[in-house]
Amino acid sequence: MPELPEVEVSRLGITPHLLGESVMRVVVRNPSLRWPVPAEIQELVGLTIVGIRRRAKYLLLETDWGTAILHLGMSGNLKVLPQGTPAGKHDHVDIELANGKLLRLNDPRRFGCLLWTREPVEQHPLLARLGPEPLTEAFDGDYLYQRSRGRKTAVKQFIMDNQIVVGVGNIYANESLFGAGISPKREAGNIGRERYLTLAGEIKAVLARAIGQGGTTLKDFTGSDGKPGYFVQELQVYGRAGQPCTRCGALLREVRMNGRSTVFCPLCQR
Repeated sequence: MPELPEVEVSRLGITPHLLGESVMRVVVRNPSLRWPVPAEIQELVGLTIVGIRRRAKYLLLETDWGTAILHLGMSGNLKVLPQGTPAGKHDHVDIELANGKLLRLNDPRRFGCLLWTREPVEQHPLLARLGPEPLTEAFDGDYLYQRSRGRKTAVKQFIMDNQIVVGVGNIYANESLFGAGISPKREAGNIGRERYLTLAGEIKAVLARAIGQGGTTLKDFTGSDGKPGYFVQELQVYGRAGQPCTRCGALLREVRMNGRSTVFCPLCQR
């Protein structure tokens, strides 16, 4: 599943091609995504894209009239292509631009979405209750410490809760907790302020490195230019169960937490 770094890489990739461009046509080949593509998406036609933002894992194509909300789901990707490029089996939507290019949404599993709103986008039900962005000043160790008080949930699930902080998916939760030396099974409420300061710093650093490397390619993620992400080469624990810890040499262990693979070092993470 594309996570925050992959979505941010997609935003950076499409922005030079879309920003300031007028939409000439919207072609919907298959409206049956996670939620049906609304007929109102055609209101994009004739409008100019004045902003391209990311909120959590949603991409927001902003105009003066409304906002298109894009989500890549579990297997979606965006590509900028010349108009007239033949569509493949899973190419569900094209947004054609005045510059002769198009933005194509490909989504084999159809868990992504393309929605349209004329209301302030922050009030949309999908966005209204989201926590802060991890790479902003609104997110730090003091914030995590305060929000964790009295919580008995495991710290890994705590930092993956989008109402606490957005975008810390499974891969990056594993890596950040390893970097901070914190066991993923520790109760969130039993972790002290200093350790949360370290953890917040690790979350920021891991996400920033992943964005810089173009994301993490595990199966089928590629950026808008079709190139894979390379952060997978830097993974310290995720996908390395049974291999030696890069710090102490102990064998990394894997458990399932809420159905997700969780890999950690039994000696380095406490």
